[in-house]
Amino acid sequence: MPAMVVSTTNMTTQWSSGVCDCCEDMGICCCGFWCPFCLMCKTSEEFGECLCLPLLEICFGGMLHPITLSMRSSMRERFHIKGSIQDDCCTVVCCTVCVWCQMARELKARRHSLVVINPAVNPVHHQPQAFNQPTQAINTSYQPLHPINPAY
Repeated sequence: MPAMVVSTTNMTTQWSSGVCDCCEDMGICCCGFWCPFCLMCKTSEEFGECLCLPLLEICFGGMLHPITLSMRSSMRERFHIKGSIQDDCCTVVCCTVCVWCQMARELKARRHSLVVINPAVNPVHHQPQAFNQPTQAINTSYQPLHPINPAY
């Protein structure tokens, strides 16, 4: 039976950090500043999307950010965060890298608030049962017909 994952935080209706709260996690901020596509690809993969998906934004020449917009709105919907597609669009147009930093911080915050419950653990101890046991007695004095060559 698979394990069940439960969030230990209340169902928040806001982002765990603001778009401009880069100082909350300097590692994410530095990655977004010095190598934004690394942060974008890592965040995309952690969200369950294709690792290379954000690289498609290169095709749009930096003017449009459809992948960022779709990732942000998907994350907002998945985590039941208040907002709208218009809010997402305005935020993405203003500062794309800050949006990716915010999404990475959100995933990190949600990842640390999960508890795994293993329902397969049973407090009642049962005697182990053997399966597929031979029905005949085993001859312990068995000798092979051809002796094994010790040179091998």
